[in-house]
Amino acid sequence: MMSENKNSFETNLKRLEEIVRMLESSDAELDKSLALFEEGTALVRECTKELDEAEKKITVLTKEKEND
Repeated sequence: MMSENKNSFETNLKRLEEIVRMLESSDAELDKSLALFEEGTALVRECTKELDEAEKKITVLTKEKEND
């Protein structure tokens, strides 16, 4: 159920890890750090949304299995 033009969960997670490393070790300018932080928060929201959708699917499948 992935929308077009969206990265996979794994791709988003890898990018988020890169951003964290850059923010932790970087001497980047404030503007660059803010842009990275903004990108990171958007990725967190997207990953959380995907995890929530997966959890709902698992719940439905589990209930279906119990009713068999």
